[in-house]
Amino acid sequence: MEKFNNRNGLNPKFFSGISDGESCFYIGISKNNSRSIGWVVWLTFSIGVDRKDQALLESIESLLGVGGITKQGKNIIQYRVNSVKDLQVIIDHFEKYPLLSQKRADYLLFKQAFELLKRKEHLTVEGLKQIVAIKASSNLGLSEQLKEHFTEISPVLRPLVEKPKIIDPYWFAGFVEAEGCFLVYVHESSSHKIGYQARLRFSIGLHSRDELLLKSLVVFLGCGKYTKRSEFVGDFIVGDFTDINDKVIPFFKKYPLKGAKLKDFDDFCKVADIMKVNGHLTESGLEQIRLIKSGMNRGRTLSYDYLPLH
Repeated sequence: MEKFNNRNGLNPKFFSGISDGESCFYIGISKNNSRSIGWVVWLTFSIGVDRKDQALLESIESLLGVGGITKQGKNIIQYRVNSVKDLQVIIDHFEKYPLLSQKRADYLLFKQAFELLKRKEHLTVEGLKQIVAIKASSNLGLSEQLKEHFTEISPVLRPLVEKPKIIDPYWFAGFVEAEGCFLVYVHESSSHKIGYQARLRFSIGLHSRDELLLKSLVVFLGCGKYTKRSEFVGDFIVGDFTDINDKVIPFFKKYPLKGAKLKDFDDFCKVADIMKVNGHLTESGLEQIRLIKSGMNRGRTLSYDYLPLH
């Protein structure tokens, strides 16, 4: 097993999993008449989360040894890496611990732009045009201003990201930290004596371009299914109680979550324990489940007792 030197013990593959869900590889280009070519180029790697996950971002900062954490809004904080020197650490990380989702294509485009900046080619007209062509295929593409100024630019070919051959459990735990959801449902049911049914569901929802990745999770966990929610969104879902109890819960006890979502998982487990002894079939057990459910996910009240951010 690999050993890690950061003080919080965050597995680097866990960080890659989080990055597949929450990170942004941004290529910035803006008009600047003080520059010889009239434009300025910069790169930023960032992860934005709710303030309740400050400790998780601090673990990431400790793992990588570069970047910083800043406040972006009332309850949003962001880990950012900007300098070429520090971005080399980010590039080195993802070369060793690759992204698995379609976000890898944005990373590979970002890496192309990074190599141009490292060689200072962004300071030349030809280098600038190359970066514009890269940005045209990345994330949301070019702004209207860039389209007006670079009408002759053709987007570079967007890299092809294939279905992952191997899914690492630490990557999956990190990915679930970013994109997973532990849900408890209580709804009316005429087939149940007390008139209500309680159910558990573990799910991950992504853009349909990551359909192959979500389908591969069915094989990885040995349970669940892929469903298409809409034209652009698909879900990996585990709704069978036996699968949740025998496969999902044991997995995350072996490869624990590290952020605020751990609290939702813990509550999810409490409901599972009640259901294992058929407590959900009684009025008192159902009331316990309702109470637990009311404090999960968006219903959870958290105190922000953290270090000040600048």
